[in-house]
This record gives sequence, structure tokens and C-alpha cells, in this order.
Amino acid sequence: MKKPHKIGITLSGGGARGIAHIGVLDALLENGIEPDIISGTSAGSIIGALYAAGKTPVEMLDFVKESSIFKVFRVGLPDKGLASLKYLSERLEEVIPEDSFEALQKPLFVAITNLLSGKLEVRNSGELYRVIMASSAIPLIFQPIDINNSVFVDGGALENLPVRPIKRQCQAVIGVNVMPLEPVQQKSVNSMLGVAMRCFEMVIAANTRPDLRRCDVVIEPAKVRDYNIFQFQKYKDLYEIGYVTTMMQMPDIKAQLRPQESLKK
Repeated sequence: MKKPHKIGITLSGGGARGIAHIGVLDALLENGIEPDIISGTSAGSIIGALYAAGKTPVEMLDFVKESSIFKVFRVGLPDKGLASLKYLSERLEEVIPEDSFEALQKPLFVAITNLLSGKLEVRNSGELYRVIMASSAIPLIFQPIDINNSVFVDGGALENLPVRPIKRQCQAVIGVNVMPLEPVQQKSVNSMLGVAMRCFEMVIAANTRPDLRRCDVVIEPAKVRDYNIFQFQKYKDLYEIGYVTTMMQMPDIKAQLRPQESLKK
């Protein structure tokens, strides 16, 4: 049975590290590799939505540059998280005028975690902004998002690299992981929040490993580990890491994708 899409790409969560996804996409597009179906979690869902909406890497980088991180961290109710993601919704509305998956130029699948059922859900239709907000709602950092009488947080809690929603629909899948697990200093786990975030990182690493094996091509920009997930002001460095890593890996990427008749639509 012929699959409807040639090249799919799945973009992991990772906060500011997700800016590296823009560099990865830029390098791929420069080399004639144009993914035509996308899945993503958290930061990967944001970049994935921009790409699916037809934004160029330059426009994606402008989106990051023009977004004020201080507005992202709007204090919320203590029992629901530390900050609101309303600003993210406002920024998405500015650059993606229609609040709908169906209005995107390419199919997009977004992973979100249902706190009530304890199960992963993947959305690819209906309202877009709140689903992206839910996928980006890091537990203990951002308020959970209410959608249709259920409560959702970051899809990374259960599936940070959502390969399965697109695996059967495309001939090859490129997986981009910007959350490699590395040892940390003791000072980073000396607080309740530090311990919680480290545990979350370990959960993400554990649920990512099997999905990496499902990818035909894996791109892991290792140097992103030098940046924490809130260093959005380092967007130029993070973009460059993604771009350089992909360009260095390009001969292998092309060799792995060679069985496809064409790398373009």
C-alpha cells in the first residue's frame, strides 16, 4: 500500500532548545528535503505549526526574536502552575490567522497529555491555539490547559517525540530530538523545583528512546545541552546549532533517504 506522504518530520519538546528545530528545517530545505507531514510536542509543536502554516525559517526565527519571554511568564494561580501561556496564544494568532488545524498548509499532529485520564492524546483537527498551548504546558511551570472539559499538560510527559502518529503515513520519518539526557551538577537539584524538573527530564529521555528507534533518520543537536530550556535570548546560537548539526550530517541523511523517489512533494 502506497503511503500518502514521502517525508515526515517529528520535532521533540525542549523549551528554548526547540529553536534548534528552525536551523534543522532550514538546512533540510536548502538541500531539497521538504517534509510534507509534521508531528511535534511542546516547543516542537510550536515550530511544527509555524512550518505547517507555510512560514519560512527566517519568519520562524523572527517569531522567536519578536516574542518577549517576560510576557510568557505571566503569573497564574499557585495551584494551577506558575505561569500562563496566554501570550503564546496571542503570538500564534498574530502569525497564524485561523485557529484551525484544517487551515494549515501541511498536516500537523500534536501530542498532549490528559491529566484526568492519564493518557496521551494526539490532535490533528479542530482548534489549534489551545492544543499548542496544552502541548507546551510544562508541569509545575505553566498552568494546565482546559479543552472540552478535560485538563491537559505537556505531551512530553508521555511522548516527547511523537513518531507513531505519522509513521504509517509517510515513506520515511526524520526525528529531531533536542532533549538529550546529560549528567547535571548537584546544585541544580537542591530545590523542589530542580528535583521536579530533573525527574521530568528523565521521564522524557525514557519515553523518547523507543521513538528514536522508529525514525529512519535521527538528528540530535548535541550542543543544545549547554543551554537550559528557558534561554530564549540565545535564539541565534540555538538556531545555528541545529543548522550546523544538520549540514554536517547531510551526506548521511541523503543516503538514508535515497530509496525515496524524490525528496520533494
